[in-house]
Amino acid sequence: MWSCAMCEREYVVFTKVCPDCRKIKNFMNCYSRERVLEIVENVLSRTEDKQDNKIKDEVKKVIEEKQSQYDLRNYKKKNQSV
Repeated sequence: MWSCAMCEREYVVFTKVCPDCRKIKNFMNCYSRERVLEIVENVLSRTEDKQDNKIKDEVKKVIEEKQSQYDLRNYKKKNQSV
């Protein structure tokens, strides 16, 4: 029993690659390695500016959530003291 030569996560007995990696290998055989890599890079990879935008969006969400929790807490304290 060996690990898959491509993903190194699945174990294989009679072949070098697991069924999922075999699909990727078949795409490379049909469309060329370069074309498959181009598609993966264009679709799945983010440029640095898009990564920065995603990080900013996620940080903004966290800040807004914390702010709403803080506002709710202050509202409750204000109403309890009255």
